[in-house]
Amino acid sequence: MMSAARTRRLAWWLSGLAFLAAMVYLMATASTGPVDPTEVRSQQSDATVVANSAIIVFREGLEAVLIFAAVTASFLGANKARRKPVVLGAVLAFAGAVVTWFVAQALLDVASPLGLRLEAITGFIAVVILLVVLNWFVHNVYWSQWIGKHHRQRKKLLASTGAAVTVGLVLLGFTSVYREGFEVVLFLQSLQLKAGSAVVLEGVALGLAGTAVVGVLTFVLQRRLRYKKMLIVTGVMIGFVLVVMIGGTAATFQDLGWLPRHDLGIAIPDWAGRWFEIYPTVETIGVQLMAAAFVIGSYFAAEQMKVRRPVKRGEQPAVRAEGPPQPVSGQPGYAA
Repeated sequence: MMSAARTRRLAWWLSGLAFLAAMVYLMATASTGPVDPTEVRSQQSDATVVANSAIIVFREGLEAVLIFAAVTASFLGANKARRKPVVLGAVLAFAGAVVTWFVAQALLDVASPLGLRLEAITGFIAVVILLVVLNWFVHNVYWSQWIGKHHRQRKKLLASTGAAVTVGLVLLGFTSVYREGFEVVLFLQSLQLKAGSAVVLEGVALGLAGTAVVGVLTFVLQRRLRYKKMLIVTGVMIGFVLVVMIGGTAATFQDLGWLPRHDLGIAIPDWAGRWFEIYPTVETIGVQLMAAAFVIGSYFAAEQMKVRRPVKRGEQPAVRAEGPPQPVSGQPGYAA
């Protein structure tokens, strides 16, 4: 039977998905106001789109590398051959993410009659997912639960025999990577609508190149990288992407007449809008400040709940990953 905690967590996720679906439906069917041609925004800089795409891909790629390294860390000695089906699963996950990209593009083509509303919907979805997945509090829980789940699956598989083990190891490798790829596809749709596939794919190529370097250093050269610092730096960068993206989405809502427009009364140069989606209105600046406050507040909430509070209670505090876990004596697959 499902535990009470898992039931509550499932209920929260289902409620969130229902809310997201309802909001998308309302935006797809909502009426729009007239667009004032004097208030039409300049197109976002291609360089900004490339940079944002690269940051998103590298961030998710770094997480995929760490999870995959954690999963395969104890496949040593007699179990070394079992890395192959896990690698196959990871390759299939990458291919699945590519297929997901084309499926998403096909869905966007079908929804293209929505026009500017489609840009608002994709921006809204990307912002919601970024707020949920990439804030510090949820991310801290993510590492303890998501990697732990893969460890438990791996131990069960190593204790089994037969063809089911191979299938299970393939699925283990697939789930280790596909989630990150799926998130990347969702995040990039809003940028693709703004600048086109060619510009976004340029950023994707840069992000994949950075991920490949980290992967080679981790798996081929067996180098211990400063993973915690890399996660912190890329987390700050993703937070910046979130602030930029939410400013552009709010401005799109204003263009559609869904959000009021109150002038700040100050002049902001045109390049600030093209590069950073900063516009001189109370609403756009306000939501960007709120997003920044949410991310920073989540970090301090995580520190309080996962570190400071356990220390006061004399319990073991949570520790963020310094690198992929190393196999120790007594683990399945350990070879002295």
